[in-house]
Amino acid sequence: MADDDHIEAVLARLSRPQKLALVRGATDPEGTATGYLSGVKEAGIPPFRLVDGPLGIRAEGQRATAFPASIATAATFDPDLARQQGAAMGREAAALGQDALLAPGVNIIRVPHCGRNFEYLSEDPVHAGAVGAGLIDGIQSADVVATVKHFVANNQETHRTTVSTEVDERTLRELYLPPFRSAVDAGVGSVMTAYNRVNGTHMSDHGRLVGDVLKGEWGFDGYVVSDWYGIESTVGAANAGMDVEMPGVAAPGAAEAANSDTADDAEEFEWPDGIPDATRAGLFGDPLVEAIDSGEVPAERLDDMVRRVLGQMDRFGRLDGSRTAAEDGASDDQAGELDSQRHRDIAADVAARGTVLLDNDGVLPLADGADVAVIGPNIDEPKLGGGGSSETTPVHSVTPVAGIESRAEGAVTTAFGVPQIASVSLFDLLPFVGEDDDTDGTAADIAQQDPSLDDAVDAAAAADVAVVFVRDATTEARDRDSLALPGQQDDLVSAVAAANENTVVVVRSGGPVELPWREDVAAVLEQWYPGQADGDAAAAVLYGDRDPSGRLPVTFAPEGEFPTAGAERRYPGVDDEVHYDEGVFIGYRHFDDEDADPTYPFGHGHSYATFEYGDAETTGERTVAVTVKNAADRPGREVIQAYVRPPSVDGVDRPRRELAGFEAVQLDADEQKTVALTLDDLAFSRYDPNSGWTVDTGTYTVEIGRSSRDIRTTVPVDR
Repeated sequence: MADDDHIEAVLARLSRPQKLALVRGATDPEGTATGYLSGVKEAGIPPFRLVDGPLGIRAEGQRATAFPASIATAATFDPDLARQQGAAMGREAAALGQDALLAPGVNIIRVPHCGRNFEYLSEDPVHAGAVGAGLIDGIQSADVVATVKHFVANNQETHRTTVSTEVDERTLRELYLPPFRSAVDAGVGSVMTAYNRVNGTHMSDHGRLVGDVLKGEWGFDGYVVSDWYGIESTVGAANAGMDVEMPGVAAPGAAEAANSDTADDAEEFEWPDGIPDATRAGLFGDPLVEAIDSGEVPAERLDDMVRRVLGQMDRFGRLDGSRTAAEDGASDDQAGELDSQRHRDIAADVAARGTVLLDNDGVLPLADGADVAVIGPNIDEPKLGGGGSSETTPVHSVTPVAGIESRAEGAVTTAFGVPQIASVSLFDLLPFVGEDDDTDGTAADIAQQDPSLDDAVDAAAAADVAVVFVRDATTEARDRDSLALPGQQDDLVSAVAAANENTVVVVRSGGPVELPWREDVAAVLEQWYPGQADGDAAAAVLYGDRDPSGRLPVTFAPEGEFPTAGAERRYPGVDDEVHYDEGVFIGYRHFDDEDADPTYPFGHGHSYATFEYGDAETTGERTVAVTVKNAADRPGREVIQAYVRPPSVDGVDRPRRELAGFEAVQLDADEQKTVALTLDDLAFSRYDPNSGWTVDTGTYTVEIGRSSRDIRTTVPVDR
């Protein structure tokens, strides 16, 4: 906990130039940090480094554990496992001399095409809030500041720097704000604002949401940091509640790129869609001084900015000199931990437990001695993540082929089948990054391929089982054009399935994808982006060493059935405005409201075990309990989910059901447990623009089951 008296004493000794050094980024002399505050040496304030890291630490020129994508972590439905991953990432940040981690991202998955969904957690706010809080608690247990992002209603990458989210108050309060409120309740040290506007106002300038709601109503006492080059105006941002400008300096080469003429009649340079103006920097430098001198920004606002930064530095031991990992003489604990076996095990655990068994006709788990054909355009490359600021370069990684070969007892043959799917990256879009810049940070170069569909079919026909690995390609700053798998992968799966009735498809995607061949194959696994443990995790689940205990944090459905499809004003927007006309009816809420059957519902996932549910009962005002038994002859992990159905109220349109709680439990063969579920108040509440949060009087039905569409038992709860 921060020492207020100590902070005030430090603040009182600072000159205005020294204060300004604590609210505007500078160039990191070590060149490793994503963002850097130079500190004030004369006042005993050390430098402060911020680093990218939702999927692992992306410190320039450094290697670190590549954890699975955040959506895979969310698919475990296990906040405690998320906490373990967060703690590991925090320790790795400390080992690399970093002080704040720019993670987690908790934006609700509204648009299935969003290129950054792999960095987010869920289409449901209770689920996103719980998993996000676990990650935050873990990161900060390592004395590293967690930074929750991107505040708020940042749900697409298309036009992300200019688009205005036109959204009503009820929808904001019930869907998009709650995960951030959960982060604040978890004690998060920092909040990053989004690039987009909300109802016409840039988030960096949004005094109501940043100042009134985040800091005032919720009592957030940490610092608010801009997304990189994401401050719109000095006065607006300062008065709205922005505390730190990042990166504070123009990107190297950005000015030259913006000023270069590409033709004799070149017009004014325009930054690519989704890419911020990387010359926009220094707004909290001289312009802030001028704004304070003119009275446009109160002088006490600068003190509040600095106080908030110092508060987090003091809270995590940066002001007393006892905790600076980069300095000589730091203890082992203070120096953190990097690429340890413990961290490799956590990465593998999350990857396996986040894998979702979508369908299984009995072919899985594979027999140890089965002859297996491993097929797919990228089978010799681990799928570490999507493109952008989350890219992580591991010390060690395992390809799908290597993972299966190390586990199989039968013969393993391979075939690419179709041309490889190239990765895409934000860094490929930056006009000031040269071709020789090694900024991708994904896997090593893939061996030269000579793919042949005939070879894939022959390999499949000769094997007992064909396992086809397919993938999409997503990145920050770009949305997907389609939910179809890219390239010729659908054709590959169909051809292989025709040749071998025991075809298993392992999907690695950043969100929902269409699976037109799913009824023609024997099993489908969704592995998301599994990180460095890719092949080992896949093999562990395929052979039944691990139960596929993941559950879908997003609904899978045909592209045209999502609420953002077919209405340009809803997505990607018209005239730089995207209208959230669907209100609170996104994801499973939408499909319930439309009485439509999705391909796979929210919370869905099969197991190799079989679970039986007893009757549920209330055990407290906010708790229910249910007995669950593993009726199989093998161990398994079940995710028990509780949904709330509200009473009918005239004139009020509410979702049919809302997730209220969940619990992941491990059960041995024939083991039975009584599982207690805590019900989140959000599922009982609705937001009325006139009267605020409201709980309607009546009988609510708590539905308990295996997914939003697989309800096993119910219990009434009166409110």
